[in-house]
This record gives sequence, structure tokens and C-alpha cells, in this order.
Amino acid sequence: MTDTAAPAKSPGAVRVGVQKFGTFLSGMIMPNIAAFIAWGLITALFIDTGWLGNTGPVEAWRWADSAMLGGGTTPDGTEWIGLVSPIITYLLPLLIAFTGGHMVYGHRGGVVGAVAAFGVIVGAAGTVMFLGAMIAGPLGAWILKQVERLWEGRIKAGFEMLVNNFSAGFVGFFAALAAFFWLAPVMKWLTELLGGAVGWLVDNRLIPLASIIVEPAKVLFLNNAINHGVFTPIGSEQSQEVGRSLLFLVEANPGPGAGLLLAIAVFGVGAARATAPGAWIIQFLGGIHEVYFPYVLAKPILIIGLIAGGATGVLTNVIFQSGLVAPASPGSIFAVLIQTAPGSHLGVILSVLLSAAVTFLVSAVFLLASRKRDLAADAAGSDGFADAVARTEANKGKSSAALSGLAGAAGSTAAGATVAPPQTIERVVFACDAGMGSSAMGASVLRNKFKAAGIEGVNVTNKAIAGLDGTADLVITQAQLTDRARQREQSAVHVSVDNFMNSPRYDEIVQMLLVQQSADEVKAAHGQPTDAGAGFMPTPTPAGTAPGDATPAGSTPATRAEARAAATVEADDDRVLAPGNVRIHAGSVTRDEAIREAADLLESAGAVTGAYYDAMLAREQTVSTFMGNELAIPHGTNDAKDAVLSSALTVVRYDGGVDWDGDEVSFVVGIAGRGDEHLGLLQNVALLFSDEDQVARLKAAETPEELYTLLQAVNDGGTEG
Repeated sequence: MTDTAAPAKSPGAVRVGVQKFGTFLSGMIMPNIAAFIAWGLITALFIDTGWLGNTGPVEAWRWADSAMLGGGTTPDGTEWIGLVSPIITYLLPLLIAFTGGHMVYGHRGGVVGAVAAFGVIVGAAGTVMFLGAMIAGPLGAWILKQVERLWEGRIKAGFEMLVNNFSAGFVGFFAALAAFFWLAPVMKWLTELLGGAVGWLVDNRLIPLASIIVEPAKVLFLNNAINHGVFTPIGSEQSQEVGRSLLFLVEANPGPGAGLLLAIAVFGVGAARATAPGAWIIQFLGGIHEVYFPYVLAKPILIIGLIAGGATGVLTNVIFQSGLVAPASPGSIFAVLIQTAPGSHLGVILSVLLSAAVTFLVSAVFLLASRKRDLAADAAGSDGFADAVARTEANKGKSSAALSGLAGAAGSTAAGATVAPPQTIERVVFACDAGMGSSAMGASVLRNKFKAAGIEGVNVTNKAIAGLDGTADLVITQAQLTDRARQREQSAVHVSVDNFMNSPRYDEIVQMLLVQQSADEVKAAHGQPTDAGAGFMPTPTPAGTAPGDATPAGSTPATRAEARAAATVEADDDRVLAPGNVRIHAGSVTRDEAIREAADLLESAGAVTGAYYDAMLAREQTVSTFMGNELAIPHGTNDAKDAVLSSALTVVRYDGGVDWDGDEVSFVVGIAGRGDEHLGLLQNVALLFSDEDQVARLKAAETPEELYTLLQAVNDGGTEG
């Protein structure tokens, strides 16, 4: 009997929780970094000690009327509030609050969040309320979401706008009052407490010790909670008061990472050494720090060099009283120099150089000490660097262009051929959280690739992770689910992909199986037993089946019963995808708005209840349903089966595109699956969207009816050409 119980809670659950919290904080700050940079430039130029200020470092550049923009009194006696104070006091917190509210409940949630944040901003007068905005914004949106659940689906047609506007208005009204009277005093006390603690560390020159926490946290993607929750708010307030803050460089200093990569480029071995120079350019000049994380995961002792370098950089800024005027994001040397406060360039540049030098020297000691062992491991093909790249992507929880490029470069340093897995591959399983949508489409794409490559007898199926039973030889999952899959399939080969539609890892799998198949053919030609057994031999004809009915396992139905079942699915496709559930929109919407439309269409079709929308959003919080080739397939979590009444698909094309967590999406296919009823059509959709020419035809369709016809053509006969 298959054990489908949920796996025990991983020891990394706390780490994942901190990651999610940090990612949420980062999600409020990062979209608004441009505003922080603009404010930093205004501060650097126009405050009294700025480059153009009355007491600026260069007398020839001083502008007598700089107070109009920086704040203060001009020579004619006029008092100006300037731009610096209003932006940091009102604009930046409101942007943060709106973004946080939008993340929770769309645009209206952002509006209510901003109104609530204004209450905490005014209530805590005299204190910059970044922390208050980070709480008031999402909390106000969440309250609105809960309130509107009370009458969801009960509003009569024509009254939706009236009810929505007044419900948001009343919630915003009460949230602003609550934030003013209750939240503001608490957040002001907390902000002053954190600021006092950091100030005490700076005054006693103990702030370099923060590197002991920050540097390991960066490698595990836990730094966002510290950086955006503490350093950025307090640093911004310090910058307003004295024109600079060293807190902006505690985490963003590119020196330690640059020193580490230089040490590996000189003293490293194998793939790590070959890729380090390119990674240095991406990290130091481009500011993408995560590119050096795999090197640390491959050799954890190197974290000591990063801590030593980071502490050196912070101590240098303490000694020289130097800092930045605003966050440097990304952490490129160019961004650091642009945001350097007037009079701080010597200290900031030295902090970068000295931190790089210290990290280089400390890392070199460890690399030289283990060089013989590393060379032996590299010669045996087990240096672990490629695995470290995969673990880094898993830690991040989503794919990364920089890390994917690093993995590809690491792979190219091998002998040029795909290394065969330690065991024979006969059973390939695509696993996702529910086993309903993403994995089914991925399995279809890989079956098609196997068929084109002439690989036979390999069974490709899809399952929910909870349904993995220890019988798979190769398990394919999205990167953030790989650890869970490993717990259920400990003896299988695991492959992490960034999307299920067009991942380059598919070609690697095909090449791996072709190499293994070729080896078996050579052994068979010499009368030697093969390793693959039936894995790469034609599938035997089942008893009672005509020879012409036999097909390779995993490609098409192998028995008459399965063929009849597949025919039934195709017969039901008209019911699963109805013409009214195919739409075309000229404009663009947000991801959550696209999911809302998909959920509404499914509910209108009688396929789901109103609770399914929240399950679809919950799915995105865990694993993105972006599939590649401009396709997303939002669907509910495994826990939402009770909300599914029947199987249905919806297809909406957004000609203006949808930003799907950084990926461009034009087609949103909503899925509600009860049993396996929807899988026949879904697999054909997968094959369709794996062909870029077919995607171009779908994008060229001028009407929903034409788009529906193209989709139906796939059901009837597969892709054309």
C-alpha cells in the first residue's frame, strides 16, 4: 500500500519560514528601490553638507539656494521644507505600504494599505515609519480581504462597484484610525529601540560583529529579513539626520564576494575555478551577489573568509565615519560609488578593497590547504560544484538567470558528454505539489522528446509529491520542491528544473539516456548482459493484445482499456474546455488579477466553488505555475480538492502581457481537475506550447473563436507540421 502521508516537518522549516518572511519584506522594498535611489541623489546633492549644499565639500560647487530642495533657509530668509524630508517621511513609506497591500489583495488592497499606513506615519510624527508601513500596508489589505469574504458571491449584479468601493473605504477609515492611535506608538517604540541598539553597536565599534550573522544569512537567502527589516529603515533615518549611513554597506558591500571569487580563480580547481572569473564580473560589476553562493555551499569553510572580509569592510567605515546616502541595489561597485555620501569616498572605497583583500587571503589559505584533496575529487568527477548550484537555486526558491548560466558553464567544463546516472533509468516521474497540472504537462513534453530521440521502454508519469512511493529511477521537480521529493524518493536521481515546458535540463536527460542506451547496445552486440534490462528494449506485447496494439510505455496507452480511457477523455474535451471559457484581452493585468479571472471563469462554469481562488493564490506562494513559452497554468493546492466540483479548463490570452513573478506570460490556462478527466487536453496543450511556431499561431488569432478552434485542432489531431 502506498504511503501518502505528508512527510515529517523538515529541519529546514524555520529557514524556509525566515526566507519567506524576508522575501515578503524584500517584495515591498525592491520594487521601490528606484524611489530610494532618487531620494539618495537629492540628499547627496542638496542637503546642507551635500555636494551643492551651503557647507558642501567643494566650495566652488556650493549653491546658496540649495535649501529650496534640501530643506532649510535660503539667504533671503525664506524657510523651505525641501524634498528630502517629505519624500522619506511620506512618499517612501506610502510606496512600501501600497506595494505590501498590493501583494496581499491586489490594487484595492494596496490603496487600503496606503491609507492605513498614513495613520501610523502621522501618529508617529518625528520618526520615519518604514517598519510601520511594512505592517500597516499588508495588514490593512488582509483585513479588507477577510471582510469581503463575508459577502463573496452574494452581491447582486450591478452593485459590485458600489459595494467594493464602500467596503474598501470603510476598512481604510477604521484601519487609519487604528494605526494612528494603537499601532503608531508601538512602532515608534520599536523603531527607536532598534535604532538605539544599532547606534550602541556603532558607537562601541561592535557593528562589524554583524557580519557573523549577515554573511552566512546571505548564502542561505535569509538576509532580506535583516537588510530590509532593520538596516534599510534605520539607515534611511540616519541618512536623513547626518547625510550618510554605514548600515547600507553591511550587506551590500561587493568586496567580500569579489575577494572570494578571485581566490577561487587563482587557487581553486575544476568547474569552480573555470567559472569564477565570469562570476566575478557578474558579482562585482553587475551586483548579483547570489552568483558566489554556490562556491560557499561547495566548500562551506570559505564562509570564514566572507565573515572576516565583511567585518573588515564594516570596521573601515566605522573608522572613517563613511557611508552611503541610500541603499545600493543591486550591490554593484557602480551603485555603491553613486550612492556614496560626500566626503565618504575614501572610506567606502577602502572598505570595499580591504574587505576583498582579507577575504582573498583567508580563502586562499583554506583552498591551498585542501588543494590535493580537491584535485583528486575533480579528477574523479565529484567536486560537487554543480550540486551546489542546484542547492543554491533550491535555497532561493526560484530560478535565477545568473545561477542557471553558472550551472551551464559548470556543465560545459566536463568532458563534453553527459555522465550516466548511477542506476538504470526506466521509470521517470514528474512530481509537483498536487500532481494535477504542471507535472502532467512536463511529462507530456518529455515523452515527446523521448519519442523524437528514439528512446523506448522508459515509463514517464506524473504524480503529486505525496504520492511518490520509492519506485522511481528519475524524479523531476521544480527547484523549490526538490528537497521534499528527495525525502520520498531517496534512491532516485533528482533533477531540478526552472519550468516544466522548455527547460534545458530535458535535453540533458535525453542525452543521458541516449548514452546509456548506446552502452547497452554495445554490450548486447558483444553478447554481454546489459544494465538496462527492459529499460531500453521494445516493450513486450501484453498478453491478449494484438501486436499492432503494443506501444512504448509512457508514450501512448499500452492496453486496450487505457486506449478506451484516453478516448473517453478526448470525447470529454469539449466539456472540459468550452468556447465561452476562451478569451482575448488587449491590455495587461497583474498576476493576481489574471488568477482571479481564471477562478471566476471556472466558478461560472460550475467547476469550482468560491474558495478555489484562495487555493490558486496559495499555490503561487509555494511554487510558481509559470511553465515557460509565455504560459502559466494557475491551479489550486492539493488541499483544495473539496473546492473542485468538476474538471474544466479556461484559456485567456493577454496581449499586453502579465508579469508572472518576473516572467512574461501571454496565456493563462486555469485548471480545475477532478480525477484524470482533464489530463488528455492538458497534455496536448503542453505539446502545443512546447512548439514556438504553434505559440506564434495562437498569438496571431484575432478572435476568441479562432483561438478556440486552434486549441480544438490540437485535441483532434495534435500539432500541425
